[in-house]
Amino acid sequence: MKNRSLALIHLLVMGVLFSISASGQDLDSLMEKSVKPQTVYATATFKSTRVVNGHSVERMKKNQLEFRVSHRFGEFNTGSYDFWGLDQGTIHLALEYGLTDWLEVGIGRSTFEKTVDAFTKVSLLRQSNGAKNMPIHLSYLASTEVISLNVDPAMKRNFTSRMSFVQQIMIARKFNESFSLQLTPTYIHRNIVPTEIEHNDLFSLGVGGRYKLSKRIAFNVEYFYVYRGNENAINQPNTGATKYYNPLSVGIDIETGGHVFQIMVTNSQAMREGGFIGKTTGAWGSGGIRLGFNISRVFSFSK
Repeated sequence: MKNRSLALIHLLVMGVLFSISASGQDLDSLMEKSVKPQTVYATATFKSTRVVNGHSVERMKKNQLEFRVSHRFGEFNTGSYDFWGLDQGTIHLALEYGLTDWLEVGIGRSTFEKTVDAFTKVSLLRQSNGAKNMPIHLSYLASTEVISLNVDPAMKRNFTSRMSFVQQIMIARKFNESFSLQLTPTYIHRNIVPTEIEHNDLFSLGVGGRYKLSKRIAFNVEYFYVYRGNENAINQPNTGATKYYNPLSVGIDIETGGHVFQIMVTNSQAMREGGFIGKTTGAWGSGGIRLGFNISRVFSFSK
């Protein structure tokens, strides 16, 4: 009798434990169903709004203002008289503001051809995984540039002849915490060109990459292949056309709190798309390269 009572108690205890376990499993299942899948967006694909010279997919967040100072020294091959280019300098100043988290606008002024520029950059797609899976970042840039330097008599007669227009698509992916890559198809229209044999329209494909060396330091490289449509004619002697080269730049990003300091070596003097893509005259092979830097400071106006 005693053994039978113990067996009955044992069965009751086992039944209670099984019921609790089953309830717990059902509760876990219900919790999993009630929690919606989250979307995780890739951040810091590039440390700055520029890869080196060209724009990156990064932009200012809403109510953030960036003050950017860019400087390029002279060419190394100028020799000791110009202290290997350090006696010379070209400056570009810019203000860039985030109207929303996906829309940025900016204005700038450069000593290269005394150019004034304005741009709009729109973030169309953001790389993400989870509830929403998007493998790339996609941004669009539209820019207008006006040359105030009277480099051509025709420019004195017509203001619109000083203008050029840039359209860019930026396609980027952050593959892991260390490596990011960007492709930048570009179209540039110039209302006036220096010689008759040069085309008003330029097409270019840019490739830029970033490799993170440490928490605050990254290595960047950027190259733009420029298709002019008449390279053979331009490169002929006695045409009066300037010989241009594809821009190649390598640099280091250093983050210091609210500042991002970029130091680079590049064969481009200009720091806006119409200039460094369309008018790069330096050649790496002959020492036509320059030391340069970008400094940016971000101010937030959010409450």
